Amino acid sequence: MTLKIENLQAGYGNMPVLKDINLTVNSGEMVGLIGLNGAGKSTTIKNIIGLLHPYSGKISIDELTLEKNLADYRKKIGYIPETPILYEELTLKEHLEITCMAYDLPLEETMEKAASLLDLFRLSNRLDWLPINFSKGMKQKVMVVTALMVNPSLLIIDEPFLGLDPIAIHDLLELLQEKKNQGAAILMSTHILATAEKYCDRFIVLHEGQIKAEGSLSQLQEAFHMPGATLDELYLSLTIKEGRV
Repeated sequence: MTLKIENLQAGYGNMPVLKDINLTVNSGEMVGLIGLNGAGKSTTIKNIIGLLHPYSGKISIDELTLEKNLADYRKKIGYIPETPILYEELTLKEHLEITCMAYDLPLEETMEKAASLLDLFRLSNRLDWLPINFSKGMKQKVMVVTALMVNPSLLIIDEPFLGLDPIAIHDLLELLQEKKNQGAAILMSTHILATAEKYCDRFIVLHEGQIKAEGSLSQLQEAFHMPGATLDELYLSLTIKEGRV
C-alpha cells in the first residue's frame, strides 16, 4: 500500500497554504508529519481524505484517486481527527453500525472485531450511550475504535492524543505499532515530538506550506549536522533558522 502525493498545491478559497508538496507513505511504516501551527499539516490531511480539493497536483492510494475511484479510495482510509466528530442523536452502537455501512462491511463479523477494541478502551458497557454522555476523551476513543475496526490499509491520524488519558495513549500507540507490523501505512500529525521520535520510522517537517526536511532521525541529524540530537532539538534548530522562534 502506498500513499503518494505529487506536486500538491492547496489551500482555502483564494488563500494558498501548501506549495508543491511531494511525499509518500508506504506499507508497514509510520511517518510523522510535524510542524508549527499553520505549517500545513491539517491542510495536507484534509486534502488526502477529500475534505478539501487541491488547486493542482495528484493524491493517490495504490493508484486510486478521489476523482476516479471515490468509493474504493475512501474505503482504504481510517481517519482519527483532532476533534471528535460524532452524531449527537446516535448511540455508540449505532456509530459502529453506520461505520460498517459506510465501508460496506459485514455487520456481525465486524462488530465482533470491534468488541476487542471496545474492551481495550473500556467502552463495552456504553454501547447505548449518546455522545452527550461522553467526556472528550471517551469521544476520542470512539473515533479510534471506528477508525481501526474497519482494518484500513492507510491510517491518517491528526493529533490523536488530545483528551486521552495516559493508559489510552499507551494502548493507542501499541495498536498503531501492531497495525504497522501487519502492513498498514500510517501518517500521524503530532506536536508530541518525543512520542513521534519513539514510534515513527520517518519524519516530514512542514514549514510555511513547504517540506523543509524529511527522513529518519539519523538522516535528519546528518542533514542538520547535529549528531545525537533529539527530534525536539532538530525541530527547534529549524524554527530558529527560519526566524520563527
